[in-house]
Amino acid sequence: MSVLKYLLIPAAAAAGGLFCVAPEKADPSLLVPFLGRNIAHRGLYAGDQSVPENSLPAFAAAAADGYGVELDVHLSSDGQVVVFHDDSLKRMCGVDREVEDLTLRELSSLYLAGSRETIPLLRDVFAVLGGVPVIVELKHSNTGRGDLLCEKTLEHIRNYPGPVCVQSFDPFLVRWFRKTAPDLLRGQLSAQTEDLKQGTSAGTAVLLSHCLFNFLSRPNYIAYRIGKKPLSVRLSERMGAARAAWTSHDPETEKAADIVIFEHYRPSVRFR
Repeated sequence: MSVLKYLLIPAAAAAGGLFCVAPEKADPSLLVPFLGRNIAHRGLYAGDQSVPENSLPAFAAAAADGYGVELDVHLSSDGQVVVFHDDSLKRMCGVDREVEDLTLRELSSLYLAGSRETIPLLRDVFAVLGGVPVIVELKHSNTGRGDLLCEKTLEHIRNYPGPVCVQSFDPFLVRWFRKTAPDLLRGQLSAQTEDLKQGTSAGTAVLLSHCLFNFLSRPNYIAYRIGKKPLSVRLSERMGAARAAWTSHDPETEKAADIVIFEHYRPSVRFR
C-alpha cells in the first residue's frame, strides 16, 4: 500500500497540473482571421511617439496597410471605455494620475506624448479600423470594476463589423468572457516571472507566468512574451492553445508562433 501511495501522489500532482493549465481548443472559424497574421501593437505608432501609441492615426495607418491591431482598454471614472495602455497617465500625458480616476472629459483634455492627439474612445477606434482583425486587451481594474469594463467592452465588440478577440493578464477578466461570451476568441496574456513581479506579488507572478490560472479562463490561445516558456505553457500549447507572441521586433518570430504582435518594423500582413 505504501508503494502505491508513493506512485499515486506524483500521478495526482501531474493530473492536477494538467487540469490547471489545460486550454479550450477554439472553434477553427474563430481562429482563422488571426492565424498567420501580423498584428500591429498599439497600432502603427512611431518609436519616438511622433505618431503616438494607441492613437487614432496609429490605428488608421495599421488598417490602411491591412494589418490587424492590438489595443488596450480602461474605464474612465464615468464608465466610458477608453483606449490607453498604462494605469498611470504619467508616461504618455505627463500627468501623475490614474486613468480610472478621471472622467472622459478630463481625459479628453490631455495630449498623447506632446502631440495634438488625445486619448480615444474604443468606439472611435473601431470606427477607423474598417473591419480588420482586432485584439482587445482588457487592463486589470484597480477600482474593482473589471466586470463593468468587460460588459461595456463587449457592447462595442458586438457592433464592430470585423473579427475581434479579447485577452488579459487578469484571468478573472478572461473568465468573464468565457462565461458571458463563449463565442468570442479569448487569450491569456503572460510573461516570464521576473517581468510579472513588477506588477504583482512574487507568488502570483509565478502562477501567472506558468498559466496555472487557465482552469478559470480556459483560454483558446496564450499570448506569451517572447523568450523562454515554462514547461506548463508548452504543455498548454500541446493541448491545443494557439501561440501568440509579443512584442516582436524581428520577422524571425513568425517561425514559432501562430499570431505575432509586432512593433517598429513592417512585416508582411500574413506569414502563413
